[in-house]
Amino acid sequence: MTLTAPSGAAGPGAAAASAGRGRKNRLIRPARTGGSQQRLGPVYLAITPFFALFGVFVLVPVVFSIWLSFQKYSVLGGIGGSEFVGLRNFEFLVQDATFRRAIVNSLLIWVLGTFPMLAMALVVAAMINSVTKLKSFYRLAYFLPNVTSIVAVTLFFGALFSEQFGLINQALAGLGLSGVPWLTDPWAMKVVVATLITWQWCGYNAILYLAGMQAIPGEVYEAAALDGAGPVRQFWSVTLPLLRPVILFTTVISTITTLQTFTEPQVLFGSNTAVNPNSGGPGQGALTMVLYFYQQAFNNNDYGYGAAIAMGVFAVVLVFVVINFRLARTGDDR
Repeated sequence: MTLTAPSGAAGPGAAAASAGRGRKNRLIRPARTGGSQQRLGPVYLAITPFFALFGVFVLVPVVFSIWLSFQKYSVLGGIGGSEFVGLRNFEFLVQDATFRRAIVNSLLIWVLGTFPMLAMALVVAAMINSVTKLKSFYRLAYFLPNVTSIVAVTLFFGALFSEQFGLINQALAGLGLSGVPWLTDPWAMKVVVATLITWQWCGYNAILYLAGMQAIPGEVYEAAALDGAGPVRQFWSVTLPLLRPVILFTTVISTITTLQTFTEPQVLFGSNTAVNPNSGGPGQGALTMVLYFYQQAFNNNDYGYGAAIAMGVFAVVLVFVVINFRLARTGDDR
């Protein structure tokens, strides 16, 4: 006679299967929310200082500057007061001929300094990339100007381009040429500032280009050589197209940096209107947007209008960054 287990009973195999399913369900059961938060707690704690510092030193000043641009706010004798004036600061900014002159000066310095500097950085990077010895020494030598005190370098350039005893005019006199009024002629003043910017940032951008060149696979150059491309053709047809993202980055960063030039004309020509009524040099030939902001806010104690100038500087920089970005994008992204 065959014994059959009742339908409600479970044999040893069924018990084992049920135990296995129970273990499987316990394995796939999602973790408790409290435990997940406990694991992420140290992560949030680690990034809290960054956001705290960002809020205190970046976000709060930006919001305060925006609020200040709609105020008539000045500090005289240690006493400050504000009065809401709406868009009056911006209306005056649009009509301000001095601010327009500062914009033109900043754009001319940007053209004279940025594009020759980036072209020179490309050449320097290609030269360093082609050497086999002392490559680390060359990288350090070209990057050193970027970490040198810009105030000390500007004072040195001021002595170098001095009209009476400067080395540049002495060299021109040795060649039988007349000296150039580097620190009084409006165009020459812009050339001096642009030259200083080029000296400071050429090595920095060259290091970025060098890193991009070293990331290009050697097989690409081997294929180009098999097709009969020489070194010059490889540079134009291989190196430059593959460096396009790096060139875009350096162009945008250089545009932002150059359009906010302040230290160079400030040290070379001064901005204290009590001493120099032509802030930014004779005829305001080197008056930049940020230098004009400094003059209005800290020399004239007009912080409301100074904040409006800062908003105007941001708008100008943003426009030209967008233009550079659109011009430097690859054709596939358009």
